[in-house]
Amino acid sequence: MKTLVIISHPDILESGSQQFLLNAVPKEGVTVHHLETAYPDGKINVEKEHQLLETHDRIIFQFPFYWYSSPAFLKQWQDEVLVEGFAHGKAGGRLVGKEFGLIFMLGVHEREYQAGGRELFTISELTRPFQAVAHKTGMIYLRPLTVYQFAYMNDEEKMDLYIQYQQKLTNKNDSSLAAREDWMVEQINKLDTKDLEPEAADILKHAAELMTTNRTTIDELQVVMDQMW
Repeated sequence: MKTLVIISHPDILESGSQQFLLNAVPKEGVTVHHLETAYPDGKINVEKEHQLLETHDRIIFQFPFYWYSSPAFLKQWQDEVLVEGFAHGKAGGRLVGKEFGLIFMLGVHEREYQAGGRELFTISELTRPFQAVAHKTGMIYLRPLTVYQFAYMNDEEKMDLYIQYQQKLTNKNDSSLAAREDWMVEQINKLDTKDLEPEAADILKHAAELMTTNRTTIDELQVVMDQMW
């Protein structure tokens, strides 16, 4: 699977959250495309964008949540790129079956995005225009990754975000515990441990083996329970 991360941020170099996520991008299978850097004059190469979309399987919009939507340049990109004849319409449908997801940053606490909260509406309600884009183009809408108040996160929370971000970019569309465990085992097995202390390498190897063993045990128990019912 190839993932295209389309980022819109007017000052990405000064954004702590964006720089953190950029450092978490896997080395393989992911293309990062920052619109403001690619088109400093604001003139979008539509043909190039179509080629990028067609050669990737998962499309991710990554941006700060500005006034309940994306920065203006990402909206311009949608207007000019997702046109009839390419993204939809009788002669379109070039994006059908691809996966589409959102990763965005908010400066307000998660509890405020609900009925009775300061923002009143839920994230699901506020992102309906993006859900509609997925529907109109025939893409599969993924559960968004929302980053709340990055500046207040502690180290443990940032490490959790690091893993969630990599999973959002590379893991299959399955939020189950088993799928996340399989992804983690795969990542550990890919690691080049030659520069690690022998003890650290052994811990990682043991962790992967333990997750695999526990998953086998859980699956066997599930079979037994299903038979009992």
